[in-house]
Amino acid sequence: MGATRAGRGRKRGGVPEELSARVPAEQRGAGRDRDSVRLLVSRGTEVSHHAFVELPRLLRAGDLLIVNTSATLAAAVDGRIGHARVVVHFSTRGDDGRWAVELRDPDGRGTTRARAGGPAGTVVRLPGDVRLVLEEPLSERGARLWWGRVPDTDVPALLRRYGRPIRYSYTERDQPLSVYQTVFALPSDDGSGSAEMPSAARPFTSRLVAELVSRGVQFAPVTLHTGVASAEAHEPPYPERFEVPAVSARLINAARAGGGRIVAVGTTAVRAVESAVSEDGLVRAAKGWTGLVVTPERGVRAVDGLLTGLHEPEASHLLMLEAIAGDAAVDRGYAEALRRRYLWHEFGDVHLILPPEKPSL
Repeated sequence: MGATRAGRGRKRGGVPEELSARVPAEQRGAGRDRDSVRLLVSRGTEVSHHAFVELPRLLRAGDLLIVNTSATLAAAVDGRIGHARVVVHFSTRGDDGRWAVELRDPDGRGTTRARAGGPAGTVVRLPGDVRLVLEEPLSERGARLWWGRVPDTDVPALLRRYGRPIRYSYTERDQPLSVYQTVFALPSDDGSGSAEMPSAARPFTSRLVAELVSRGVQFAPVTLHTGVASAEAHEPPYPERFEVPAVSARLINAARAGGGRIVAVGTTAVRAVESAVSEDGLVRAAKGWTGLVVTPERGVRAVDGLLTGLHEPEASHLLMLEAIAGDAAVDRGYAEALRRRYLWHEFGDVHLILPPEKPSL
């Protein structure tokens, strides 16, 4: 898989630095869903260009959008190991109360650089006289993410008081947590959430959702709490917590039976629902942990289309796009996005992948 992914990345080329969205859309234009967010639409290798506010006219009555309700956490907290400053990214809450964490080095510009975690027993001092104790690597794949324990501390409360959203170097400045929440975000009972925003849903507003509903487009909520596992190396994602409620499974199955298209909003929504689908294509209620990586070889069984942000050419997410649309469609779409100077990353433009239109008889 690695060699194939690298080859595909070289074929598509790199993304010019100036095409990184450095601030949220509402700081570039009129609002999250206005003309400041563009929408690239791929139907097979046919490409068209739109504003995101045109989405309701690009879908049709009976279509269904799968949306991720995970709320974004203020997951970055300053700390110290001895006299050295570090930043801790809280990634994923485990069933045993531990948290998967990533240690980062401050770079002096308000962002951070990756660093190895560990060794076991390392103590990171956090604000409020709180201690984080590293216990073991999350995976044999590498030592970047570690399981850590924060004794006698409510971590979600710690994040609410001392945390800030994770920020990467392509962004211009720190932003409030509200900028990283989607209109679909709901707080979880145990304080879990996503270390990084499920960003494909960011351009949606309540007004746009209301218009979609009024045109007969349905919504099925699912939850997948995203971690920080593919920030630099584009490695496959680590297992993440997900839930597909029974009512959402019924909505998806009914929409498909009625001839509607099933469109996932974001790769996280794809990962959740494809973890709950059987080989016969029926979606069933499911919850727990998923390590699923959707590839062209595995294919998709539950979704027909995808609304997604624009990912780096080497990102493992592109394997999922190829599973849904095929190599040729993804290559054509990314070439057009570069030619038309679409903006990348979580504050950028979005890409709607739909099945090719069937010729009328």
